[in-house]
Amino acid sequence: MKFAKRVQDLPPYLFVGISRAIAKKKEQGIEVISFGIGDPDIPTPKSVIDRLKTASENPIHHRYPESEGLPEFRESVAKFYSDRFGVNLDYKTEIINLIGAKEGIAHAPLCFIDPGDIALVPNPAYPVYEIGTMFAGGETVFIDLLEENDFLIDFSSIDTKVAKKAKMLWINYPNNPTGAIANLDFYKEAVEFCKNFDIALMHDACYTEVTFDDYVAPSILQVPGAKDIAIEFHSLSKTANMTGWRVGSAAGNPDLINALMRVKSNIDSGLSQAIQEMGMEALSLSKDWINENNNIYKKRRDKVVATLQEIGLDAKAPSATLYIWTRVPDGYTSASFTERLLEEVNVVVTPGSGYGTAGEGFIRLSLTIPDDQIDEGLNRLSKFTLK
Repeated sequence: MKFAKRVQDLPPYLFVGISRAIAKKKEQGIEVISFGIGDPDIPTPKSVIDRLKTASENPIHHRYPESEGLPEFRESVAKFYSDRFGVNLDYKTEIINLIGAKEGIAHAPLCFIDPGDIALVPNPAYPVYEIGTMFAGGETVFIDLLEENDFLIDFSSIDTKVAKKAKMLWINYPNNPTGAIANLDFYKEAVEFCKNFDIALMHDACYTEVTFDDYVAPSILQVPGAKDIAIEFHSLSKTANMTGWRVGSAAGNPDLINALMRVKSNIDSGLSQAIQEMGMEALSLSKDWINENNNIYKKRRDKVVATLQEIGLDAKAPSATLYIWTRVPDGYTSASFTERLLEEVNVVVTPGSGYGTAGEGFIRLSLTIPDDQIDEGLNRLSKFTLK
């Protein structure tokens, strides 16, 4: 049986390899501490679960949902944008519900990319930007995110000939995997660049609510004129510890939103309406709840950074996201250092090279494991000696 070229060319998803490495250790009777996958261990808030229980008993939610999502859900997203960012959105035309942001990110290239078209993708980055482009038959041109530029895209480095051929550009701040942040001046530059070359601007903003040290992340839609060219993806996965419930949204230019809705309506049947009600409840969580949740991650962040520095790594505390991104010691690759940590202290971290060639020389540690496992993992790391 011959498989499609897109499947033959498909690299294994990054975290599949990590899961297999953990499974192999377990087979040997070894308990592994994994800082690998960014999946919150803190439960979904009780009020959100209670909303699901009530909504699930309503027979109207037992039928097919609409692809664009409940009007009430989209109104909740509009209210969130108004309250949080001061951005006014028409819930009828400028917002769509997603089955998690990943689904929308994967489908977006089908809206803009024909075979042979170019998508501009940061490097390192969330792998789905590239994979979605490949599924659409397009070509990915990578833009390296450099440490000396605070892992921000340098738009002047993009070849003009490439920019003229590009159909879409992905950006992601606060950034996974680097933890980098961007301000409105950067977003203004991104909007201007995309307008100049008529490029659809995709902003993955799934970590705007996971911030520390009084940092407040902006939305690209705060930039005047951004809605002419951009849409922004949000998710409640990290904000409200809801990775398993798959609640996300996209907001922005109505033509781009409509294109995404048409693609989705032909591929999926939308998100369960009862789960959308969960999303509505989560969007109304108080700032105090968000701060308390983030404080748990902040304490973990500080402990992880301190331990990494103690063993000789140049770790820095990020102002946002759930990840520590740090260089490996001289003489190691991302993979070789990751392998050594696994073999010698039974600790799993993610090799930066899994996020792209520009991630080589780095590792990523996630803060989304219980505190007792964090402490055990750090105890193991503290015994690690660089050679």
